[in-house]
Amino acid sequence: MGDDGALVQQAVAGDRGAYDALVARWRGPLYRFARRLLHDDAAAEDVLQDTFLTVHRRLADWRAEGSFKSWLFSIARNQVLMLRRRRVGEPATHEPLESLAELGAAAGWGQVMSPHALTERLEQHTQLEQALASLDDEAREVLLLRDVEGLSGEDTAQALGLTLPAMKSRLHRARLRLVAAVKRGALP
Repeated sequence: MGDDGALVQQAVAGDRGAYDALVARWRGPLYRFARRLLHDDAAAEDVLQDTFLTVHRRLADWRAEGSFKSWLFSIARNQVLMLRRRRVGEPATHEPLESLAELGAAAGWGQVMSPHALTERLEQHTQLEQALASLDDEAREVLLLRDVEGLSGEDTAQALGLTLPAMKSRLHRARLRLVAAVKRGALP
C-alpha cells in the first residue's frame, strides 16, 4: 500500500497530521500540473484548494487497489476542466487529428540533425515551457502526467479516464507535437 496508503488510513481515522502530510507531499506536484495547464498562478491555487477539498471529502472513497497518485491527479484534472468550463461556459472544442505521417514530418523524421544540436535546443527551459504551452490541453495533460510527473502508463491512463492503448496513442502524438513545436520555431 505504501506511505500514501498508510497516511490515507490514518487521515480517514481522524489523524489531522496524516492529512496534512498528504497535502504537504502532493501540493507541489499538483500545483505544478495545474499551473502548466492553466498558465495562471491564481487559477492554479484555486484548483489546488478545490482538489484538496474534494480529497478531504472523498478520502474514504479511495481504494488501495488503485494508485493514490493517479487518483489525486485525476481529481486535479477534473478541477481544471470544471474551472475552464466555468470560465468559458462550455467544454473545450477538439481539433481534428493529424495523420501520424504529418506529425512525423513536422517533428523532423528523416531529417538529419545532430544529437548535440537538438540537445542544445531542448536544454533551454524557457523555450521548452513555451513549446509545451503551445500544445492543446489534451496533449499537455498527457505529457505532464507521464513525462513530467512520472506517472506510470497505467496511472496516466487512469487519471485521464482512458484505456492504456488510447493513452499511449495520445502520448505518442503529444510528444510528436512537442518536438514539432520546437522544430518549427514556435519558440522565440
